Amino acid sequence: MLILSAVVAAYLLGSVPFAMIAAKLFGLADPRTFGSGNPGATNVLRTGNKKAALFTLIGDALKGWVAVFVAQQAGLSPLAVGLVALAVFFGHLFPVFLGFKGGKGVATAAGVLLALDPLLGLAVLATWLLVAYVSRYSSLAALLAAVSAPLYMVLLHGADGHFAVIMAIALALIAKHWPNLQRLMAGQESKIGSKKKA
Repeated sequence: MLILSAVVAAYLLGSVPFAMIAAKLFGLADPRTFGSGNPGATNVLRTGNKKAALFTLIGDALKGWVAVFVAQQAGLSPLAVGLVALAVFFGHLFPVFLGFKGGKGVATAAGVLLALDPLLGLAVLATWLLVAYVSRYSSLAALLAAVSAPLYMVLLHGADGHFAVIMAIALALIAKHWPNLQRLMAGQESKIGSKKKA
């Protein structure tokens, strides 16, 4: 029962839509109505409100970190912690509060990875930052960070521990960004900081 309760609580926490909260707090339009239509930090940034985007980014990352950290501190088994990590991540992707249509999970995945393994999380985050800085494409950064996560995991620990969890998160991130990949290949993807269409 404890594990089930932890997984359900993690899913509900993951379902909290910080992009929607940011829109309310900062008086912005519903992020699902412009840009990519994605309730996430990158799309909120298209409003030009950096504070709202930062609030969304921190909120989405923090909920991933908190869920895993609390599970670890509660003394749950590695398997249970892995289930909690997946629950909070997929809660963000498929939130009950938004009709199961959520964000793409990059910030929440980062929070989860930082809690599971700080070194792994920092390596993946560094990959995202480097690619985003050089290319100015958030989606390309997310795709390459997702691909790198299982590779870093193997280099650091081998295919042990939470490798299956990391792989599941990576595959989900790639799947959520598949339309972005197609737009990148067609030269139609928006760059970081591009404003929403009027």
